[in-house]
Amino acid sequence: MRFNAAPQGLAEQWLLSCCGSRRWAERVAAHRPYPTVDALLAAADEAGYDLSKADLDEALARETAALPHPDAPPAARTALGAALAAYEASFGHAFVISLDGVPAGERLNQVLAGIRSRLGNEREEERVVAAEELRRLARSRLTRSVAGS
Repeated sequence: MRFNAAPQGLAEQWLLSCCGSRRWAERVAAHRPYPTVDALLAAADEAGYDLSKADLDEALARETAALPHPDAPPAARTALGAALAAYEASFGHAFVISLDGVPAGERLNQVLAGIRSRLGNEREEERVVAAEELRRLARSRLTRSVAGS
């Protein structure tokens, strides 16, 4: 794994592209070398579960909501824009959701359904859900990055 041999600063930058918490990236990078990808993912998960409120705020602030495919119908694009705006107004950060395993043609519906269901959450309940989705996103981003290296 080239990640193990990268200089500390480069490894942290690479990790920050997976999860926007500097403390998370520093922690995962500091425990190298990882003998396997599974060991790296386990360390990333553990660090993700240990995010403080400030770490989670930092990571969520660096996230951007996914935009619909350019070929999506205008009504779907409008609906998604309105739903994302309502979510951000309610919770103060971008909507995060892991779409691993969701076929491309179903992703927009999955995002809209996720926003609708999560808009009913209390602020602290949504932070827990968003933290879990962020952990899942970081895991899938790491998996894709390691596979491509």
